[in-house]
Formats: sequence, C-alpha cells, structure tokens
Amino acid sequence: MSRTIDMTVGSPTKHILKFAFPLIATNLGQQLYTIVDAAIVGRGVGVKALAAVGSADWCCWLILWTVSTLTQGFSTFVSRYFGDKNYKAMNKVIAMSTLLSIVIGIFLTVGGLVAAKPILLLLKTPSDIFDGANTYLTTIIAGTLIVTAYNLTASILRAFGDGRSPLIAMLIAALLNIGLDIIFVFVFDMGIFGAALASVIAQLVSFLYCLFKISKIEYIKLERDMFRPDFKMIKDLLAFGLPLALETIVIALGGIILQSSINAQGSIFIAGYTATNKVYGLLESSAIALGLSCSTFLAQNYGAGNFARVKKGVKTSLVIVLLMSVAVTVLTLLGRKWLLLLFLDITEQGGPEALEIAIHYITILAFCLSILYLLHIFRNALQAMEISIWSMISGLLEFAARVIMSKVVIHYIGTDALFISEPVAWFGALVSVMLPYLYYRKKLLNEKSQKAE
Repeated sequence: MSRTIDMTVGSPTKHILKFAFPLIATNLGQQLYTIVDAAIVGRGVGVKALAAVGSADWCCWLILWTVSTLTQGFSTFVSRYFGDKNYKAMNKVIAMSTLLSIVIGIFLTVGGLVAAKPILLLLKTPSDIFDGANTYLTTIIAGTLIVTAYNLTASILRAFGDGRSPLIAMLIAALLNIGLDIIFVFVFDMGIFGAALASVIAQLVSFLYCLFKISKIEYIKLERDMFRPDFKMIKDLLAFGLPLALETIVIALGGIILQSSINAQGSIFIAGYTATNKVYGLLESSAIALGLSCSTFLAQNYGAGNFARVKKGVKTSLVIVLLMSVAVTVLTLLGRKWLLLLFLDITEQGGPEALEIAIHYITILAFCLSILYLLHIFRNALQAMEISIWSMISGLLEFAARVIMSKVVIHYIGTDALFISEPVAWFGALVSVMLPYLYYRKKLLNEKSQKAE
C-alpha cells in the first residue's frame, strides 16, 4: 500500500511542513536536471553552448509548466474527492485526467516540433548559437509526453498526501541524469543534444517509479469502463485546468518577448543571464513546494467543508514562506559567486563579462524573493478553493510587466530593465491574487468558519 495522508485532521502547521519538506527536496532534484545540464554544457562545452541552451529557456518553460499546471489542476479534484471520501468520483477523475493528459501531451509535442525553428527565428537568436538552441529545444519537446506522464502521476501521489514517492523518483532520476550527462557529453561527445537527451531519459524513469507507487494505493481501482469519456467531468476538469494553463501560456508569452530582448544583447549577455536563471530555479524551489503543500492541505479541507482549517492553513503558510524567503535571500547573497561559477568558466573568452552580468541579476532577484514566495501561497490558495480565474488574470499582469519592461522601459534605463522585469512581474501578480483571496475569504470562508477544526 502506498502512503497517504488525511489532512482534514491534526495540526495544520505539522501537515504543511511535513508535506513541504519532501516537496522541496523533490523540486531541488528537478532543478538538478537543469543545473547539471547547464553546468556540463557551460563548463564542458563552452559559454556559447550555455547561451544556446538559455536562449530556448522560455520555450522549454512553456511546455513544462503548461503540463505541470494542468495536471496540478486535475489533481486538485483528486484531493477534494479523497478528502470527501468519494472514491468512485476520485477514480473517475484519475481516468479522465489520464485521457486528457495523453491528448494534451501529443498536441504539444507535434505543435512544438513544428513551431520550434520559427520561434527561435522570431526570438532573434544569434546566429552563432542558433543550431545549438534548435537542437536543445527540439529534443526537449520530443519528450513532452514523458514529462506530462511524470507530472500527472506525481500530482496524483501528492493529492493523496504522498510527497515521499515523487521525491524518491526524482532522486533516482537525478543521479541517472548526472551519469548520462557525463557519458553523453564527455564520453560520446554528443554536446547539447546529449545533455537534453539525458534529461528526457531521466524523466522517463521518474514516471515509471511514480506509476508503480500509484498501483499500490488501495483507494485507486481503475476499471476499463472508467476510461469511457465522461464529457461533463472532462468539461469540469478543463474549466478548472485551462485557466491555470492559460495563465502559464500568458506568462510564457511575456517571457518569450522578454527573451527576444535578451537575445538581442548577444551571446555573452545571454550566457550570464542564463546562469542566474538556472540558480533562480533553485531559489524558487521552496516557494513552489510550500505552495503545493498549502494547496493540497486546503483542497482536502475545502472538499471536506472544514473552512476554519482553510483559513488557518493559509495563515500558517504565509508565516512559513516569509521566514523561508529571508533564509534563502541570505544564503543566496553569501554564495552567489560560487553558485554562478558552476556554469561559467572565467578563464574562457567572455567568461568574466558573463559572470559580472549574472552577479548583478542574481542580487536583484535575491532581494525580492519575499514577493515571489507570497505569490505562490495566494495563487495556490485560490486554486485549492476552485477559484482559478484570478490565476489567469495574474498571468496577464506578469505578461504585461515583462513586455513593458523589455520593450519600453529598456529605452530609458538600459539593460537593468531586463533584470528588474521579474520582480515587477511578481509584484503585479501578487496584488492580483492577494486581494481576491481576501475578498473570497470574507465572503465565503468566514460565513462557514463556525465548523470546529
């Protein structure tokens, strides 16, 4: 039997922290994929190779987070029905989520492969790194169905309160990724393609392990007739999941427009910016984990009608993320140079200049992390309460911020506009989800908070 946690009883603080720590480790494992790829490419192949990988970052982010937000949205229904002890509906949701994920994964793969090269041209990717960027992007896109399958199975496990199994899967895959990176890049001299292929294979291992753990959950009993399309349930899943995915798409479009301005600065600038972006993934890991932990806790209690616990869960999560963001900021400022040297060789031509750019960028991000951490809690709180429209609106504000900073403000303050575009986008998104949460808490939760915890 796989491990499950009923979060409708017991200490909210204990549940959120106990569930968050494996998630933090899992997210760090996921970031290890991109860090190892970038470090081996940057230190083993060169600064321009790192720039090639970085020039496609937002396109890869679009694919990854579209499937991640969709599957997270689907799993919210799993959490709700599990909390409500409605196992028949829960199993049907899992079946329909599987069908939808397969269709979406195939669509993104085909569409992505067709669009990859034209998009890189639109992004003004420098000619000296174009071929490498195209190789990396198409290889990652080819593995989209695998990434979708992993995200769905991991989200289902987390919906049951099992954060340990995705962690173990990720640790195994991370070690495999490191080994394959070394073999493909240094032994077989496969360059950028080898690094991308290693990540895809490692994701496949993650999926297979999570699938095995799901098969051990006693509450999951999928029969063939459950996979017969239930269009009402499909509509409900898409009605909730699509605004989350649209939010991701809108955010990514803003990032892609931002990327075109970054690419226009040349390969050395791209390399420095990319090095910090890889560390940025580490900085955000704890925020993502705490947001998902909060979401799982809130979804189970919202489904069970424990509205007082929903309020308390959000309050607890906010205190935790503020403390965590301060700790991460301090550690980042102390170790920023050594983190960035994982990716950049300062003995190589252009290396010192790229490092200077990277240090400037990471310093700006570090001082603004509390905004990002709060954003993840309020956004996930609304999603757990099945109020997803504001997530899409927050994505629109992020899009607007990145476009304005990279296309308008840059003419007044120079490349600093590219560095501060992220914090400005976070702040706009935070306001757009914090105010609606406070409104719905007063209107809905306070009316029913008489129920005992």
